Amino acid sequence: MPTQGENSPWPHTIETVQTDPNQPIASAEPGFVRVRGARENNLRDVDVDVPRDRIVAFTGVSGSGKSSLAFGTIFGEAQRRFLESVAPYARRLIAQGSTPHVDEITGLPPAVALQQRRGAPSSRSTVGTLTTLSNLLRMLYSRAGTYPADATGRLDSDSFSPNTAAGACPRCHGLGIAHDVTEATAVHDPALSIRDGAITAWPGAWQGKNLRDVTAGLGYDIDRPWRELPQKDRDWLLFTDEQPVVEVTPQRDRVAKPYKGRFWSAKSFIMHTLADSKSEAQRNRAERFVETAPCTLCGGSGLTRAALAVTFAGHSIAELNDMPFAALAEVLRPTAELKTAGAARSDRSSGELTEVAVTISRDLLARIEVLVGLGLDYLGLSRATPTLSPGEMQRLRIATQLRSGLFGVIYVLDEPSAGLHPADAEPLITVLEQLKASGNSVFVVEHNMDVVRQADWVVDVGPGAGSGGGCVLYSGAVGGLAEVAESVTRPFLFPSGDESARRAAREPRDWLSLRAVSRHNIRNLDVDVPLGVLTAVTGVSGSGKSSLVGGVLAEQALSDAAVDRVVQVDQKPIGRTPRSNLATYTGLFDAVRATFAATDEARERGYDAGRFSFNVDGGRCPTCLGEGFVSVELLFLPGSYAPCPDCGGTRYNAETLEVLYREASIADVLAMTVDDAAGFLADVPAAARSLDTLRKVGLGYLRLGQPATELSGGEAQRIKLATELQRARRGHTLYVLDEPTTGLHPADVRLLVTQLNGLVDAGNTVVLVEHDMSVVADADWVIDMGPGGGDKGGRVVAAGAPEVVAGHVDSRTAPYLAAALGSAVAAAPASG
Repeated sequence: MPTQGENSPWPHTIETVQTDPNQPIASAEPGFVRVRGARENNLRDVDVDVPRDRIVAFTGVSGSGKSSLAFGTIFGEAQRRFLESVAPYARRLIAQGSTPHVDEITGLPPAVALQQRRGAPSSRSTVGTLTTLSNLLRMLYSRAGTYPADATGRLDSDSFSPNTAAGACPRCHGLGIAHDVTEATAVHDPALSIRDGAITAWPGAWQGKNLRDVTAGLGYDIDRPWRELPQKDRDWLLFTDEQPVVEVTPQRDRVAKPYKGRFWSAKSFIMHTLADSKSEAQRNRAERFVETAPCTLCGGSGLTRAALAVTFAGHSIAELNDMPFAALAEVLRPTAELKTAGAARSDRSSGELTEVAVTISRDLLARIEVLVGLGLDYLGLSRATPTLSPGEMQRLRIATQLRSGLFGVIYVLDEPSAGLHPADAEPLITVLEQLKASGNSVFVVEHNMDVVRQADWVVDVGPGAGSGGGCVLYSGAVGGLAEVAESVTRPFLFPSGDESARRAAREPRDWLSLRAVSRHNIRNLDVDVPLGVLTAVTGVSGSGKSSLVGGVLAEQALSDAAVDRVVQVDQKPIGRTPRSNLATYTGLFDAVRATFAATDEARERGYDAGRFSFNVDGGRCPTCLGEGFVSVELLFLPGSYAPCPDCGGTRYNAETLEVLYREASIADVLAMTVDDAAGFLADVPAAARSLDTLRKVGLGYLRLGQPATELSGGEAQRIKLATELQRARRGHTLYVLDEPTTGLHPADVRLLVTQLNGLVDAGNTVVLVEHDMSVVADADWVIDMGPGGGDKGGRVVAAGAPEVVAGHVDSRTAPYLAAALGSAVAAAPASG
């Protein structure tokens, strides 16, 4: 049997053969992906065999190295090999990763990675464009739509896209939102005359008088109240693009020479100011006269009127784009199931009862039903991708791959159950099984023990994180992990029944009442949120949880006298470049730099705190500009990254590194782990407080200077929470968190919950959106949203103590919460 690398401090053997006939693998012996000498990130010269054609779960605490093995090594090598087969000139157009640090990998098929990431920031990116369903729908309208009688010809499919010149509405340019000047924004008091300043959008002082004189020269009555002017005159004065020039004779006491004056309508003047003015004050003034609203020409669809005039099943393409998938499927079904279809024509008269209509509708319906089966029935094609959660994005990608028909590839998935309600996770497992049944291998990095139990094989990495991890403790059938005592995953995968009982629930000190709440799918909702306790808001995806908590509650809470402060901890990354790191984000680096600047050596040299920053000239290395590494572009090969030859990766110049604090340079401190730095900086209060908080949320293994780009999602979110915890005030603060356990191992979840309970015990309130039923079971109060997503959600199904919600018959959360509570009860010692 293969073993760990000889240098590993945990020389455990690795199970790679099936020994128990009751385990999931009961078919012929699978082929294996054999990894030898993997050293990516913190991996310790790992040797491991992973079966193909199976569902394999990679487990371990955050930072243990499981992603480095699954993504950095296995997928990274598969991607490198694929790119080697691509023509050199084409390789230059493809984003390439670095070559994995591994001695050898054999038995490796092509791989597809589906990683957790949020939607693209583009406002033009939608569910339809992401899944390519919009392409099919546009073709359906182009080739099989019902055209109006006066249509001059068939439209191309591009004419049904707001992202093309042919299809974009000429007013809003396809965005669906128009920034426009209206009569209401330009004229604030219609009782005034033009001479008295009725057109407020016009400039003041001499420019305004000039425009009034030009208007009079054009023959308009500038002394008549605005409201009494004919509508056609008012529209021309406000909105015309014409700029006639007239001769103006100033009416002043002294003799003045006539001059040529140019007319500007209110709209032309405002739009010109916004586009061309260099004065921020003038642009800010102009913005007051602009109204942002759905475009009136296209109704917010972003499409031309010609495209909107074509219908299918009585609906315009904009109407189908806005429908939830469940409703869209029913619109398409009659055509998709049509048994007798006519031949298609090459002109606009082809119609909806043709073979083309049936073929496209059938393909659309099949793809949409996959999405519905994944619990995304509430989404629509027009939903903007920046508004999607990572879990929703990944399910959309999975659905696309499920329909791709690929065979013999490895799908590497990054926590596919993250951000999913337990009810949504069940169909996800079915999809993973379908990918396997199609002849593929499925490798999942996963923290959800329910998903891990459904896997055929588990690779457990650890035992700890960072330098304390990086070893494969076990690779084999899931049941065998029960025998690996060193595994941190084992007690959560196989509960022993000796866990402590659930703590006593706290009583609310007050209530925050939200009345007539309306936001997205929430309509006129009344809800009471308890203060002074920990509240979990639950519900399936799209039920309205985030709209209620991150939206309405966070905005309105400060209006209540019982809340002094609101702190939101969301899922945005802490930084997108290597210059952002744990030390800079938490603020502890300011204290470190000030400490170095206070040394005798620094004072003698005249170095201030800025000298010890790698982001500014002076102290940083001039060669790498504080990056710590240099890159060499190799055109059609992956770029080469290496430590800077001058500073050796320290980021600083030699003079700065000569200043020492307790015999360590500023670069030495950045290279320390949180655990090491806690002792080293114990006498620096501002830094010590931050380090202590980071350790309490389980981040003691991270290096202070670890770039933000190297942090996992779970690590980044805990850094944000730790930053807030170190600023915590006692009492009357409302902490609002959006799925704080996303991406966390169950062991890390326990650490996090301990910190959240500490906040509540200090007199604060914690409200979190949560899918982890172990956390919900430990809450004092539960608000369950639903019962479904989209139009089927948006209301409170149940509210109360966890035991109350667990018994509610209409709650989709109830059975999963009841199971979690049952486990807690079973774990509690018998009384008496």
